[in-house]
Amino acid sequence: MSADQLALLGGVPVRTAPFPAWPPATDEAVQAVAEVAKAGVWSDAEGPVKTRFEQEFATYHGARHGLGVCNGTISLEIPLKALGIGSGDEVIVPGYTFLATATAVLGVDALPIFADVDPDYVCLDPDAVEAAITPRTRAIIPVHLAGHPADMDRLNDLAARHGLAVIEDAAHAHGASWRGQRVGSFGTFGSWSFQASKNMTSGEGGMLVTSDDALADLAWSFHHCGRSRDGQWYDHAILGGNYRLTEFQSAILLTQLATLDDDLVRRERGAAVLDAGLAPIEGLSPLARDPRCTMHGYHLYQFRYDPAGFGGLPRERFVAALRAEGVPVSVGYGLPLDRQGVFANRRFDLKATGFDPSYAATDYGSLDLPVTQRFCEELVWIPQQVLLGSRADLADIVAAAEKVSAAAHTLVEAT
Repeated sequence: MSADQLALLGGVPVRTAPFPAWPPATDEAVQAVAEVAKAGVWSDAEGPVKTRFEQEFATYHGARHGLGVCNGTISLEIPLKALGIGSGDEVIVPGYTFLATATAVLGVDALPIFADVDPDYVCLDPDAVEAAITPRTRAIIPVHLAGHPADMDRLNDLAARHGLAVIEDAAHAHGASWRGQRVGSFGTFGSWSFQASKNMTSGEGGMLVTSDDALADLAWSFHHCGRSRDGQWYDHAILGGNYRLTEFQSAILLTQLATLDDDLVRRERGAAVLDAGLAPIEGLSPLARDPRCTMHGYHLYQFRYDPAGFGGLPRERFVAALRAEGVPVSVGYGLPLDRQGVFANRRFDLKATGFDPSYAATDYGSLDLPVTQRFCEELVWIPQQVLLGSRADLADIVAAAEKVSAAAHTLVEAT
């Protein structure tokens, strides 16, 4: 076996050692969980650990109120409910995002309207958003994809001019900032996920923040079975559910919030190393960064792949070759949301009363989102924990990409 021969073809891989593990089972997290176990309060809408985490997370992100919930889908659904969005309403979401950004809208019986993303940062294109606004539009959900903030200047301006709410989907963007202000505090609500892959994680979980006192109280009721903060224990004022974050989850997340600033800096440094190493390789283009992005969340490190730089090698074979060399990469969201079966085949039902029948006849299959489609075909992802590795770890990624580049012709010939 030769070190120059691709591992996919039987050669020696660049790397066999694992990259940093995720989630991080730190001593601090283990101790925090043990303390909750001994305290005897494991879950409570106003549990002391949950309450502390909610307030510290909200304060960190520049909001007055935080609410810990069971997952990142619910942290989008509750704001929609609190804003009174439902049957007959439309909510604009990006075509390139995780499914939950759109299905949360369906969850309140409203209709997600897909808008294209910008060609540089993979976030909602304000021009596409403006073109998608109709008399039925009630809200915009910008996604800070991969940790890069959306253009909150223009999106908030659009929302203000058209009387729309803004719910920031910051599931990828814990601690990210736009012009020095942390994301999640620009809109009416901010929403985060603590699912296992996220930069802060408790296995599952979510958070929403707002600085509107009345909306915060309403959101609290939705997450606690419809009960009111100042009501009787078994008095259910509205239809809600049990969507509470537990004391165990909150304890783990408090330990991660304490290290978030350091982790953000480490990921920024790791991304800079990859930018410098991958950019010179023909066919690989690290994504640009808006100068107004003052802190990138880096849930993902993304770069474009052009087969022409690799002798016509398909992206899927390039990814397979890199993985064989020991680099954990993927193609990310390979299919735009509007082409997913649930939307393209309209595998959902909405109430059909009180609005124009054309609402129920929306044809997602006829949408044209060329930038979204291009990113689905070109992007390659590296997960966030890799950026926490050493300089030597990151050098292995560059070396693996260089190796695949040099020997791409052998894969093309073998295809």
